[in-house]
Amino acid sequence: MIDLKKLEVWFITGTQDLYGEETLKQVAVHAEQVAKALHEHAKISVSIVMKPIVKNSEEIFKTLQSANSDEACIGVMTWMHTFSPAKMWIRGLTELRKPLLHLHTQFNRDIPWATIDMDFMNLNQSAHGDREFGFMMSRMRKDRKVVVGHWQDEEVVAQIDTWCRAAAGWHDWQGAKFARFGDNMRYVAVTEGDKVEAEMKFGFSVNTYGIGDLVEKINSVSDEDIKVLLAVYEDTYELADDLRADGARSSSVYEAAKIELGLRKFLEEGNFKGFTDTFEDLHGMVQLPGIAAQRLMADGYGFAGEGDWKTTALVRACKVMGSGLAGGNAFMEDYTYHFDPANAMVLGSHMLEVDASLAQGKSRLEVHPLGIGGKADPARLVFGVAGGDALNASIIDMGNRFRLLVNEVKAVALEQEMPKLPVARVLWKPLPDMKTACAAWIYAGGAHHTAYSQNLTTEHLLDFANIAGIEYINIGPDTKINQFRNELAWNEVFYK
Repeated sequence: MIDLKKLEVWFITGTQDLYGEETLKQVAVHAEQVAKALHEHAKISVSIVMKPIVKNSEEIFKTLQSANSDEACIGVMTWMHTFSPAKMWIRGLTELRKPLLHLHTQFNRDIPWATIDMDFMNLNQSAHGDREFGFMMSRMRKDRKVVVGHWQDEEVVAQIDTWCRAAAGWHDWQGAKFARFGDNMRYVAVTEGDKVEAEMKFGFSVNTYGIGDLVEKINSVSDEDIKVLLAVYEDTYELADDLRADGARSSSVYEAAKIELGLRKFLEEGNFKGFTDTFEDLHGMVQLPGIAAQRLMADGYGFAGEGDWKTTALVRACKVMGSGLAGGNAFMEDYTYHFDPANAMVLGSHMLEVDASLAQGKSRLEVHPLGIGGKADPARLVFGVAGGDALNASIIDMGNRFRLLVNEVKAVALEQEMPKLPVARVLWKPLPDMKTACAAWIYAGGAHHTAYSQNLTTEHLLDFANIAGIEYINIGPDTKINQFRNELAWNEVFYK
C-alpha cells in the first residue's frame, strides 16, 4: 500500500541577521517546536521535516535548491517568524519547483497583555513578516497555498494535511508510467488526449503495449500460483458452489486468476502505477480483465476502461491523496438515471471494473456473460456501495489546456434489489440537484468516466489542480447554471 509517511514536507522558517544571536536562537527553538508538533500530529499524513532557519539569500537559495533535488521532499512549507525582507527570497523562489504552502501563523496564540514589550514585538513579527513574503510571491506570480491561523488550531492542521495529500498525489505523478493495452475505444472522443502535452504538464508518461506482450506474461503463470490465488478468492469473497474448485464453472475463475497474476507481473516488472485496456482489443486473452482490474485498483493501481489514460492517472492520484483515510477511490461511470421528480438519482457502475474498496460488506464473485467484446464470460466482484458524501472528478483535454471538473454528490444506500444486474453499483444524488448538476457537467465537457472518491474533498482536488497549474471547475451545492456558464466563458478568455 501507499505509505505517505515516507514523504517529506520541509518546514522553512524565515528571519534575518538583524535581530542578534539570542533572538535567532529563540526563532530556531520556536520553529523546531512547531515543526515537531505538526509532524507528530495524528492528522498529518506525511513527515514534516524542519530545516535550519534561513537568514539571507544564500541560505534561502541553497535550501530551496536542495528541496528540488531531494527525492523524498514533496513540497515546502514556509513561515516568517520575524520580518524577512522578501528580496532575499527572489533567487530561491525563482528556482523552486516543488509545491509551496505559506503558513501564516505565529508562535503564541494570544497576546500576553500584561507582559508584552518591544523584545516580544521584535521576536514575533509574523503579522507583517508574512505579508512581506506574500507580496513577493504575488509579485513573482508564484502559485502557493495560504493557510491562516494558529498552528495548534485543528482546522489549520486539517488544511495543511489536505495540501500535503495533494502534494503527495502530484509527487507520485512525477516520472510515473501508465500502460495502455491496445488503443482508445474506437471513435470515442473524450477519452482521447494529447499524451505529449500531458507528460510535459503532469510529469507522467503513457505508452501503448501490445496485447501479445501481456498474453505472454499471462501464459507464463504457474498452475501452483493460480491455485494459491484461487484460495485467496475463496477466503475473501462469497462464491457460488459451481465457481469453487472442481465446480461446473470454475474454469472461468481459474482464467480470471491467471489474468490477474499475469497482469500484476507485467505491471510490477515495468514499474507501472496504473493501466487501461479496451474490450475491442483482447487478442489472445480468454476474457476481459474484471476481478483483476478490481483487485489491482484495491492495491493502489490506477485504472480506467476503454483506453482512458487520463482517468487512469486521476484514479491513481486520488488513491495516493486518500491513502490512510476511511473510504475508497475508484474508477466509475455514470451509467443510467432514475428520473423520479421526487427522488432523482444516478446509478454509477461499469461493465466489470469498479474497485471493491468501495464495497459495503462482503463482495460476491460471480461469472456472467458480458454481452460485448466477444470473449468468454468474465469473473467480476459484485457489491453495493454505502451512502455518504462523495465526489466525482474528471480530467478532460480542452485542446489548449487540461480541465479538472469535480461534482460533489450524496451517495445513498441501494433502495431496491437488482438481482439481474451482476456488476458493482452505487446510487448518488448529484449536487445541487439532478438537472443542474447534469447540465453543468455537460456544459463543462465532463467525461462519462470519472474517479469516484469517498474520502477526498473539493479542497484536496482544488489544491491538486493549483499545484498542477490546471483549470479547476466545481459543481456543488451553490451552483447556478447561468453563473456557471459565465465562469466557463470567463475561463475561455483567461486561457486564450
